[in-house]
Amino acid sequence: MFIVMLKFSENKGDAGRFMEGHKDWIQRGFDDGVFLLTGSLQPSLGGGILAHNTSQSDLQDRVAADPFVAEKVVEAEILEISPSRTDARLSFLTG
Repeated sequence: MFIVMLKFSENKGDAGRFMEGHKDWIQRGFDDGVFLLTGSLQPSLGGGILAHNTSQSDLQDRVAADPFVAEKVVEAEILEISPSRTDARLSFLTG
């Protein structure tokens, strides 16, 4: 499981130009069964993604394809988590 942090860079002002492509990229992540959650980092710091069912290298490739990353609107950081305990509502994550 991974947490992807997409923190705005100095090119934050270009976000509007690439928003539709970014939204399409997010939808593909959900359609492919990789993204579980996306949302905004507060206050207006960027975005975050909870991802699973992928390898770190495949996720790195996926993140690199995000127009926000490619156009340097955000800087991406990928953190891997090995769940050892979850709430029962998340039991699908640990089997």
